Order: sequence, then C-alpha cells, then structure tokens
Amino acid sequence: MSTKQLPRKLSAILYADVAGYSRLTGEDEEGTHRQLSASLDLLSRTVASYGGRVVHYAGDAVLAEFDTATAALACAVAAQDALRVSNNGLPKAHRVEFRIGVNLGEVIVDREDIYGDGVNVAARLESLAEPGGVCTSESVRALVGNKLPLDYSDLGEQRVKNISRPIRAYRAYLRPGAALPEPSAPAAAAVRKGRRRRPLWIALGAAAAVAAIGVALMWTKPWQPREEPASLQRMAFPLPAGPSIAVLPFDNMSGDPAQEYFSDGLTENLITSLSQVPDTFVIARNSTFTYKGTAVKVQQVAEELGVRYVVEGSYQRAGDQIRVHAQLIDALSGRHLWAEQFDRQWAELFALQDDLTRNIVGALRIRLTAEEKRRVAARYTRSVEAYDHFLRGQEAEFRFTPEDNLRARGLYQRAVDLDPDFARAYGALAMTFAYEFRFDWGVNPAASLERALVHARDAVDRDANLPQAHFVLGQVLVFGRHFADAIETVRTALTLDPNYADAYALLAVCKISTGDAAAGIAEIDRAMRLNPLPPAVYHQLRGRALYFAGRYQEAVKALQRAVEMNPNYLLSHVLLTAAYGQLDTPDDIEWQRAQLLLLQPDFVVEKWIAREIIVDAGYLELLAEGLRKAGLPAR
Repeated sequence: MSTKQLPRKLSAILYADVAGYSRLTGEDEEGTHRQLSASLDLLSRTVASYGGRVVHYAGDAVLAEFDTATAALACAVAAQDALRVSNNGLPKAHRVEFRIGVNLGEVIVDREDIYGDGVNVAARLESLAEPGGVCTSESVRALVGNKLPLDYSDLGEQRVKNISRPIRAYRAYLRPGAALPEPSAPAAAAVRKGRRRRPLWIALGAAAAVAAIGVALMWTKPWQPREEPASLQRMAFPLPAGPSIAVLPFDNMSGDPAQEYFSDGLTENLITSLSQVPDTFVIARNSTFTYKGTAVKVQQVAEELGVRYVVEGSYQRAGDQIRVHAQLIDALSGRHLWAEQFDRQWAELFALQDDLTRNIVGALRIRLTAEEKRRVAARYTRSVEAYDHFLRGQEAEFRFTPEDNLRARGLYQRAVDLDPDFARAYGALAMTFAYEFRFDWGVNPAASLERALVHARDAVDRDANLPQAHFVLGQVLVFGRHFADAIETVRTALTLDPNYADAYALLAVCKISTGDAAAGIAEIDRAMRLNPLPPAVYHQLRGRALYFAGRYQEAVKALQRAVEMNPNYLLSHVLLTAAYGQLDTPDDIEWQRAQLLLLQPDFVVEKWIAREIIVDAGYLELLAEGLRKAGLPAR
C-alpha cells in the first residue's frame, strides 16, 4: 500500500443545501424536483460567473470551490439574491430555499475531488445558516474585510460535529440598497473557458443531471466530506449480512447542559426505531454511548463495533424551535450517504423523529411492507409533555441511586398521568419498583415486587407490540423466579425487536437459572455482539454461565473484567471467589476472599445461596461448593 501523501491546497469552499428538502418532496415530489432543477442550474451559473468550480452535485446540494474568499462569499450572497427572485410568487411551503456555508481552509485533492476539514467546516457552517441565508467562517470574514458591501451578524464560537476546535461563525447580509460588484474580467473569462471545457452532463444542465441520477440519489449526498474508510481486516467482528448500523449520541449544541437528556432521548429513539426494521443489525445504546462527548472517528467506531454504517447528528433547541442535523455514513467507503437538517417546532417533535428514521431507511434502500412501516413509525405517546417527562425520568434512572430511582418514579408517574395510554412510561415505572425490590432500596420488598408486576402488565395491556413492555414484564417475572413465563415473555420481545441486546441477556439469566448454562452462554454471546462494549453485568453474566458450565478459567477472565468495570458489584466478587475456589489457586483465593469480605464482612455461604435466583439444585450446590473451597464460612 502506498504511503505517499495526497496533494493539499488552500481553497475557498461554498457548500449549499436545500432547507427542509424531505418535507418538500413529501408534499409535492414532482414539483419540488422541477423547482430544484431550475435552482441548481441558477446556482451553477452563479458559481461559474464568479470563477468558481462546481466539484459535485448530489440531489439537493452543491459543493463548489474558488481561488479567493472574496469570490466565494460574493457568489454565495449573489446566488441567494437570485434564488429569492426565482422563488417570488411561489407559496412559502413550495419554495426551494438553500442554506449556504462559506469557508477558507486546506483541502485534500483526490481525482478532482476535494475533502478534509476545509470542506467539513463549510458543511457545518451551512447548518448554522438560515434558509435563504449565508454563514461564513472568521477566516473568510477577515480576508474579505470591506471588499464587499456586506453586514455581518456574529454568532460567536460554535462547537460543531467532528471539528475539535470551536469555529467563530458570522451570518452575512447584503446591505440595504447596496449591490455586489460585477464579477471580474478574469472570472468572466473563466466562465467562457469553462463553458467550452465542461463535461457534457454539466452542459446539459442540472435538470438533466437530476433526471439521470434518479430519485434515489435525491436522498443521498455521497460526495460530502469523506471520512477515512474503515478496514474489513481491522473489524473487531465479521460484518453481519444485512445493513449494520451504529447510532452515535447526538451532540447537544444548545449550549445548555440541561438539554442533554433530550439529545440522549432522541438518539435512543432512533436506535429503537431502526432496531425494529427487518434484516437490520443495530448496535445497542450502551455501546454507542461509550463514545459520548469524545471526538471519535467514524472509522474507529465502525471497526470497534463491527458495523458498516454510522449515524451521527446534533440537536439544538431555542424556546419552541428545534434544529436537528443528522447524517448517515458508509464507513467502508468513508462517504456520506445522506445528510439533512430539520428545523421544527417543539410540537412537531414526533414527526421529526419519524422523518429521521424514514430517511435513513430510504438511504439504505430498505423496502418495508405497510405493516412494517406502521410498526417502525409507532409512537409511544401523542403527548409531547408526557414524552418530555419520560425522558427526564430516564436521565434520573440511569444515575442508578435510591434517590434518583424515586425521582425517576415521580417523573414516570407524571408521564402516565398526562397520557394514561403511555405503555413505555408504565414499563419504566415498573422498573423503579423492580430495582427497589432487587437492591433492597425500600422497606417492603414483597410490596415493591407486586407493584412492579402490576405496572409491567399495565404496559403490555396498553401496547402488546411494544418490545420494551414485554422485556420489563420478563425482568419482573425473573425477580419473582417465574422463569417459564419470563422466557415466553422475553421471546415475544425478541420477535418484535431482534436487535434487543438486553432481552438476549435476560434470556441468558433465565437459561442459567434453570440449569442450561450452555444455552445461557449462547444467549449472552448474542447480546454481546449487539452490545460489543457492554456494561459490567454482561461480563458477570457470561462468567456466571461459564462457571456453571465448568469452564472455570474462562469464567475467571470474564468475572475479572466485570470486577474491573464495577468493583462494588458484590455478585461479581462472589462468583469470582467461587471460580478461584474450584481452580484451587491459594494466592488468588486469599486475595479475592479478602475483597469479597471487604464488601460484605458477614458473608455466609448458606445465606447467600438462599438469596440466589437460581432454581436448579445442582447449580446451587456447585456454587456453594466453590465458595466453601475458597474458605468462606458455610453457615
């Protein structure tokens, strides 16, 4: 493989994209395409008149480069002025309005294509522009100075996706009554020269290009800033047969940490929706959220999680206005298959979530039946306020303390008060009582378990097609040691969502507890493929299964990982101590027994066995045997 560096150069980049393109095509596909073709043709002529070069067209977007920042910014403002004229007389709902970003930066040149941070920043600036507006970087603003009759609105420093440093951004406006200078003579000459030398498809105009490319490409932007391609050889796991997807946590760009719960909820909702699309392989929330707050490369994510496609995005909220930017990247090629920005009202939240899923499914060219479309688009609730309380409850629950568990319960209860049919909220409410029972956080464990069962059944009764409802009911049944019913319930959850990693893990618990460790290993391995960067409990479960299968050395390895990740989880220490006892390694036994007794000084084997959820007598005796061999008191 050649290590020769690709050539680089300094260029002024113009990046233009249609605002709300998916909405426009949904309302009037043919009319939007006609208007788009005319707009692209106009934009192309303007780029050429200012001496620029259109690098790529792709559906509703244009990437162009210029020799000077002044030419690029003048072109952007002139193009928006011309596009406004072309939209005159059209109803606002039918206008094709572009956002344009302009940046000056270094780009990589490869086969007449350009990519790199210079292009990436222009693309991010475009997302900050208003429909019909222009947003420019500080480097362009400084170089242009007073050469153009423009006013600027300082947006301050903006943190944008995949760019490590903040970018100072400005919105640029033509001064009232002012006119841009005519393009220079060299630029005009370049236009004439370009007309003689342009390839045939450009000469025929953007309308012909759009028709030739077809409707499918209208949803994609394969030319957008490329990422470094992932390597099949470096993949931690073989790629699944169907589309494999990881959804990275959406960045909260609101500048308000209190909005973090919502950007997390938006991400989880997208993961859940895509998980129910047939034949897809979708990585679990826990694994993708390990990248939260880090400037990670798409290539790294794909290779570590073993997926081909990566979704990333950002979220902003100001009052009742929401702006979401999302993109789908093919990690093997490094190309962006689809990207779009959505500007909506808070009340349109659910429609926005539907649009995100539909666009990604469309970009992957997955065809759904009418029933599959209905199931994927199913909404948990029609109350935005109830959904907001549910998301806030999740934020509290995930902190996993007795106090936060009670706070989450109050928020979930408010959610069901606002919408008595909100099945997902009933399930979450059930889990707060289940945790109270399992971790002895309440004063009456039996009453807590009973309340958990009531609310879990409420969830299933309200929506029998909700996989999370069946999962919660299965979890509560496991706590009550009703394993046969739990297995049936969890299998229903997996039928509805074959990508449900936690459901496979819960099935592993059921199999191990009822005496089938081999099946438990198979189920936890399925869970860990969907959740490749799992929490400590997955490693503990795998170690548990390996212990009862008599594979003590492997059990030790898994349980050591569980202890490293969560040193305070008593069950992991108990199992690790038993595994060392079976291996009869004195030094290890002495050290691990001491660690266990630090966490529970009054540990007694007989009392622990009585608390175990295992119902297989042989497995209970095997665990007791390992603990006794490790020197722990029997009674």
